[in-house]
Amino acid sequence: MGSHFMLNVRNKHTAERERLLAEGISEVVAELRLVEPADYVAFLRLDRFGNIADIVQSSAQLFLKVGTLRFANEGEAILLWGGPATIDLAMEFSHAGVTVHFRLSLTATQAAVSITYLAYPEGAGDPDAETEALREAIAKARLSRRV
Repeated sequence: MGSHFMLNVRNKHTAERERLLAEGISEVVAELRLVEPADYVAFLRLDRFGNIADIVQSSAQLFLKVGTLRFANEGEAILLWGGPATIDLAMEFSHAGVTVHFRLSLTATQAAVSITYLAYPEGAGDPDAETEALREAIAKARLSRRV
């Protein structure tokens, strides 16, 4: 049935996997950051998760195969007096037998990926092979190669 991991501690492989995923979806993230933070806040506070799912789907379809990246119906808007807004979205990447649940945090100037769960195809178990499986899944999910 494959390998499944709940990541509650950071290790040397987690940082590399988060970097790979962040780079693989960077264009989608750029599209997501075109939406006003106030819209995300409203959608999250009013439980209009379908609106966010539509935004993610329309942004992802420009760069990734259909169904590869989706909003996982959970998020948080963090607003501090005098500070920048942070939009934190639960996301799922799934392709070529690799499934990754992660948090995508968006601010005005940066984005961050924090992996919370990984599932690999049958036969995974070696951390380096698992990282390579993720790398390959991301590459296969892309509609076009970067130059």
